[in-house]
Amino acid sequence: MVRMERSSLAARSPVARLTRTFSGGIGMGRAWEGFAGRIGAGNGRRRRGGPGRGPGAALGGVAGGLGGALRGGVRNSVRTLRVHRRARYLAIAVAVGAPLLGGGWLWLRHSSLVRVEHVRISGAHGPQARQIDAALTEAARSMSTMDFKVGTLRDAVARFPEVSELRAVPRFPHSVRIVVGEQPAAAALLVSGTRTAVAADGVVLGAQLLSPSLPEVADDYQPAIGQRLSNPLVRQALMVLGAAPAALRHQAGRAYFTQRGLTVAMRSGLVVYFGDVSRPHAKWLSLARVLADSSSATATYVDVRLPERPAAGLREGAPPVEAAGNAESTVQTLAHGLKSKREQEEEATGAGTAGGESGSAKAPGERSSEASSEASSEASGEGAGASGEGAAEPSG
Repeated sequence: MVRMERSSLAARSPVARLTRTFSGGIGMGRAWEGFAGRIGAGNGRRRRGGPGRGPGAALGGVAGGLGGALRGGVRNSVRTLRVHRRARYLAIAVAVGAPLLGGGWLWLRHSSLVRVEHVRISGAHGPQARQIDAALTEAARSMSTMDFKVGTLRDAVARFPEVSELRAVPRFPHSVRIVVGEQPAAAALLVSGTRTAVAADGVVLGAQLLSPSLPEVADDYQPAIGQRLSNPLVRQALMVLGAAPAALRHQAGRAYFTQRGLTVAMRSGLVVYFGDVSRPHAKWLSLARVLADSSSATATYVDVRLPERPAAGLREGAPPVEAAGNAESTVQTLAHGLKSKREQEEEATGAGTAGGESGSAKAPGERSSEASSEASSEASGEGAGASGEGAAEPSG
């Protein structure tokens, strides 16, 4: 019994556990276990024999602490090796895969699999619309839908100053839609007898966009095509002319400055005083309201410096205009010009409907009165919403 107890104590000693860890159960490990058992047995005898502790107990405690430290160090080393091995594998995979993935992505972006083949362009008008479409189509087909650059399109149409904005929406895999924003010609710049088209923001558009219906503004210097005018008065006149509604835009003949500020001479002979360049839309609509009023039929000028209180009258030295018989005053002529393009098409197609219903077309005077009334109501609404500039009506 005593021998078995000693064996069990020896097997549970720290030195025995340490030797089992390193020996793995081979014969050499058993020898170490026997040595540890003898040390543990002596320690047990001293433990049962009395309270004193000999050198065997101290050696057993040191051996147990050393064994635990060694086991923990071995385990940590194994774990560290495993983590480092995984990190090494991951680093190798990234080092090999990143160039492959990057090269594949670059190849795909510029490959024929995503090359632009179908181009849809909208918004280009005027005499150079075909050239603009051709330049944009050629530039778009040189790119892919995965690497589409709007800057390349801008460079392609840089020689067309009327193009003010471009928007592109590529659609995988082979389509792209391009929307062109244009700035139309607002007037014809007259410099030393030479005319060229200019936009409302003062950009010179070139002689290609000239039309007989453009009003004239005069200046002493003509910049190159694509550049902006530097004369502030001319730029103010262009801003007002650019704000004119479609019905009156082509009725203006010339813009210049007088003692009453900006003055626009209409082609019919009517003179319109705009004053400063503030609220140009309200002033044009106020002019339309005056044209719709039959009481101003004999007027030779209209003062819209205060849009809420327009005034019409006769200029000094100008003979009164008689609106009798078939003769028409300048105001009546402009009132007829307020017809929209849609109304003119309706008059041209006749009064019959698709179902065979009969109807009569309205007279030109009646149609123009309706258009003038619509413009008048719009001007009244804008004038009511804006703050009043004065209570007195400007005089002639």
